[in-house]
Amino acid sequence: MKILYHHRTQAEDGQAVHIRALQQAFVEEGHELDEVALVERASTLAPHAPKAKPSPWRGVTKLPRFAREAAEYAYTLVAERKVLAAARRFRPDFVYERYAFGNLGGVRACKRLGLPLVLEVNSPMVLELSRTRGLSFPGFARRMETRIFRGADLVCVVTGVLGDMLAEYGVPRERLLVTPNGVHLEQYREPSPEGRARARAALGLDAPGLVFGFTGYYRDWHRLDLVVEALATPELRDARLVLVGEGPARAELEACARSTGTTARVHFVGPKLHAEIPALLEAFDVALVPAINPYASPLKLHEYMAARLAVIAPDQPNLRELLAAGENAWLVRPGDGESLATALRALAGDAVLRARLGASARRTIVERDLTWRGNAKRVVDAVRGLR
Repeated sequence: MKILYHHRTQAEDGQAVHIRALQQAFVEEGHELDEVALVERASTLAPHAPKAKPSPWRGVTKLPRFAREAAEYAYTLVAERKVLAAARRFRPDFVYERYAFGNLGGVRACKRLGLPLVLEVNSPMVLELSRTRGLSFPGFARRMETRIFRGADLVCVVTGVLGDMLAEYGVPRERLLVTPNGVHLEQYREPSPEGRARARAALGLDAPGLVFGFTGYYRDWHRLDLVVEALATPELRDARLVLVGEGPARAELEACARSTGTTARVHFVGPKLHAEIPALLEAFDVALVPAINPYASPLKLHEYMAARLAVIAPDQPNLRELLAAGENAWLVRPGDGESLATALRALAGDAVLRARLGASARRTIVERDLTWRGNAKRVVDAVRGLR
């Protein structure tokens, strides 16, 4: 099939990883793909490809809130023109769009052309932005979001929990398809002592001892402070916490480490290229998702599982779509420091349990085909079912 992929993403974070990975999966499945985007790059499948031209939209994030919102809504007109022009040139079978706040352009263009629109929704942006940066026109934003969701022919949601939320917006359940984050499974090798040694050397870890690991951007609400506090307990005196990434919670975590006397065992190694992550995960003994929002599908979780790591994660509905307590992960009470500390101590002291949970986690990914190519197949099959 011919697929036109539309997005408004400027960032080079997990969003960009998701975009490139799914685009690559569509191509690997034998489909022809073209892209229309806010930011044009020489190649979106190459993580560090140079931009084809600078984006005039870069300064939008620095505008006052009301002006930024107005600019985001205005992008609807730009997006509609871009999608119309690209579709008339490329003649796709359907348009695949990554949902962006206030962007009705894809819906409008597809209605005009009579093309199916597949909308990928990773979060309810109006709810999320209301809690983070705030919204100047919340009522209008909610109406716009509802119109976008209802205007798509198929809505891909990353969790069933998110699907339930969109059903409350009036999206018919038969239009909802759950497509969690995925992995390229072939990138995750069988763990080996040599691989572990290389990974630990690459992260600057020269001392022996158990490693708890976290990858990605870390904020206060990730509750990594609870892990730092647990390191101060006698049972974990030889364990270390390794943070691969960056984030605004660093200062708080450094202060927490100083106050608990664990500074030497909390390692901030900084961000790494996403292509390096599969090999670097071999440095970890236990992988952490201390907290997550109630509708998300964490990319890091799928990567941990593909790497055969024992995972500690909160016991909440969106994660129970993937995890089963004691089978492929250790689940803890959300936000409960003692529950988390108990899990850390238990896994630190039981290598057999770590191996069993890690092997089961990998099996879950394989058996359920929780890969990017698996998602590409599910999307295309669902689109064919629309006809």
